[in-house]
Amino acid sequence: MSTASPDHGDSPPPTPRISLKIEETLAALAMAIICLISLANVIVRYATNASFAFTEEFSVFLLVVMTFLGASIAFARHEHIKMTFLLKRMPAPLRLAVELLILAVTTLLFALVIYYGSTFALDQWRFEEVSAGLGYPSWIYSIWLPILSAVILMRVLERAWLALRRNKGRA
Repeated sequence: MSTASPDHGDSPPPTPRISLKIEETLAALAMAIICLISLANVIVRYATNASFAFTEEFSVFLLVVMTFLGASIAFARHEHIKMTFLLKRMPAPLRLAVELLILAVTTLLFALVIYYGSTFALDQWRFEEVSAGLGYPSWIYSIWLPILSAVILMRVLERAWLALRRNKGRA
């Protein structure tokens, strides 16, 4: 007996037109760096009873970068969080409308993140704010919020375009 949910004859979504290699490589690199600096910190703390000052600041930054890159990859692969249980049981035209509505709301959300993230990074630069741990300029960390949000937004718009193209081919 199969446990797969009915797909109503739908084919899988087309693959993204723009390669994911850059995002996948950067996400893997961020994870590797987090692992390396955390391991080094544990070893140094065990051996000397002191720890590196930069590990938390860099680890949090790299975790945020990795999260945004992962979101971009998920949208490109059509594996983002969605209500699959409900969507699979909807008729195809309604499913397309709901998917486009979700993508429109997501577009609005990341457009706002780009705007407010840019404003935030600009304010940090203008007021010469520095990080609490190492004293680096804070905008160096926060500028990646709007940049990576733009990457996600590109993937969301690509997903919408592919959904519309797929639906046009069925009509």
